[in-house]
Amino acid sequence: MYNNFFKKILLVSCVVFLYSCDKDYNSIGGDLIGENHFDFAKYTSNVVAYNQKIGPIQSNNLNVNALGIYDNPAFGTTTANFATQVVLESVNPTIGKNPVIESVVLTIPYFSTLKSTDTNGDGTYQLDSIQGPLDGKIKLSVYESGFFMRDLDPAGSFKEAQKYYTNQNVDFDNVKVGNRLNNSTSIAQNDAFFFSAAEFKTTTTTDGKDVITRVAPEMRLDLNTTFFKTKIIDATASGKLVTNDVFKEYFRGLYFKVEKSGSSPSNMALLDFKKGKITIKFKEDTSDTDATRVEKSIVLNLTGNTVSLLEQSNTNTAYANATTPANINTTLGDEKLFLKGGEGSMAILEIFKGDEIKTIRESGWLINEANLVFHLDATTLGSAAKPNRIYLYDLNNNRPIVDYSDGTAGTNEKNGKLVFGGILNKDKTDDNTYKVRITNHVRNLIKNADSTNVKLGVVITEDINIINSNKLRTANSTISQAPRASVMSPLGTILYGSTATVADDKRLKLEIYYTKPN
Repeated sequence: MYNNFFKKILLVSCVVFLYSCDKDYNSIGGDLIGENHFDFAKYTSNVVAYNQKIGPIQSNNLNVNALGIYDNPAFGTTTANFATQVVLESVNPTIGKNPVIESVVLTIPYFSTLKSTDTNGDGTYQLDSIQGPLDGKIKLSVYESGFFMRDLDPAGSFKEAQKYYTNQNVDFDNVKVGNRLNNSTSIAQNDAFFFSAAEFKTTTTTDGKDVITRVAPEMRLDLNTTFFKTKIIDATASGKLVTNDVFKEYFRGLYFKVEKSGSSPSNMALLDFKKGKITIKFKEDTSDTDATRVEKSIVLNLTGNTVSLLEQSNTNTAYANATTPANINTTLGDEKLFLKGGEGSMAILEIFKGDEIKTIRESGWLINEANLVFHLDATTLGSAAKPNRIYLYDLNNNRPIVDYSDGTAGTNEKNGKLVFGGILNKDKTDDNTYKVRITNHVRNLIKNADSTNVKLGVVITEDINIINSNKLRTANSTISQAPRASVMSPLGTILYGSTATVADDKRLKLEIYYTKPN
């Protein structure tokens, strides 16, 4: 009896679902097709796609920032330095008698995945967001910054947020203060620093019992205690720590400088610096008469203004030539499209040239699906890492196209919007592709004769959920801004373009699936 009941419920549900789908399907462009029968067909439209150099771009207060050196043979070498303000977790701290600092530790968590846990509870981790060899080393120096990062721009009458740019490393490097603060005798903390995947474990004894604390992999640097005794502890009496506004003017933050570590290969990591902190542990007297010492701490968070500072060197000749304005063919398109994050490059697409869209409109087609399919040039890219995702947007208005409004979820926040796509497809080892759905964008162009056929921009994206744009330091005749999520990514990819010199099975095309009246 129960089985028959559930079968009936299932049958009714399927009918309702199919009716809903049919209703939605036929409501799209229903005014074009009436009561006719349909034949399914595929139409391939040519695209004009060409390169566009981005150059120095606004890079302050990004969600994640690169740190390190990434040697990408297809593009060149990127050195990523970083600067940040620091703020007091608790302002105007009270310091007792005879304070003595025991330790100053800077910690910044890495992106990591727990792979296994042994019988003792110790974890084995894999670091995420590392580019270059996992055993790569860099020379890392952390300085007191002498550059004051304003919140508001005086050039805009203090009504607009101050912008800082990728090519301002020299401005910060020239005013760094004193010697580096991470002056530990362990070269793993400075001259031969590496991003360690090791879990950090400490054991403390409480009431005669050992208590083990485990922390996922993170940067841990011992900083100069003498500096922080003078800069922080001794400054409380002078009112420098009374508010964070006063404090940020007094202690202007940290500057992370990266260099090659001898002849060792280098690498780069993406970090969420805003989760970083400096913990100053010290002891002080409880009173003038009591000899008991008490342990206390002051925490400085890396949550003020930040800026990603990028330097490019050893630029690949093919990449440089392809993104030189004189070599870009805006009429016929370029043979290869170079997309690179940071202050890199992008591609510009133009679809439906001439009277093509008018012809489609007059044919009365119902557009079922429309996709741009990009083929990766694995040979030219070589061994470089392949970005997981690209982002296509309305270049004229610097905003998403209508198909971006896609609520499909992925396994995590970054790989959602599965229907909109742009995700690297590795199903065919000899032909990796990125497919971006632009169905509704095409429908609007066909259905509404007054719709503007805008140019489309394509960039590397670190996070598909971030759609804001950052300003170029110097606008050019084509663009004045580019997507922020592209600035966050150190990666690059090379795609086949749209010219006749590209093999037909690799050429960038707009694929349209449609139905038409008999």
